[in-house]
Amino acid sequence: MSAPRAGGPAAVGLAHRVIRHGPARSLAEAARARGVAPADVIKTLVVRRGEDDFLFVLVPGDCVISWPKLRALLGVSRLSLPDAEVARQATGYERGTITPLGSVRRWPVIADERMRGREITIGAGEHGLALAVDADKTLQALDASVADISDPEPAT
Repeated sequence: MSAPRAGGPAAVGLAHRVIRHGPARSLAEAARARGVAPADVIKTLVVRRGEDDFLFVLVPGDCVISWPKLRALLGVSRLSLPDAEVARQATGYERGTITPLGSVRRWPVIADERMRGREITIGAGEHGLALAVDADKTLQALDASVADISDPEPAT
């Protein structure tokens, strides 16, 4: 594992357990590798509100962002997902490894309320690496806004 970045879990006093696992090609594989339910694999998405204005959105693995709910919460009519290179420049992480812990800039965090009250796993900045953390303490450390911003993942 590379050296922890400033603002990482230790810097904010967040107790965590490092989980190192091999490549995961799906949510189900990631959950199995981490020994958790799919809902406890938290997806960190970078959302663009405007030019050089991003935020982190955290949703349980078995959910997707509800764009109407998120736009209403933020009071905006338009949001987008930046391309992979823009997301990397905004966070310092490549897609699939993005975490709000240790990002090159501290963007606002919006988290889905379904995360509360459990242990979750979140990306740790490298492929095949995750952190197990207490959701409530993590949301507090990130000064996250918590709301209903997701919908269940559609059946395939």
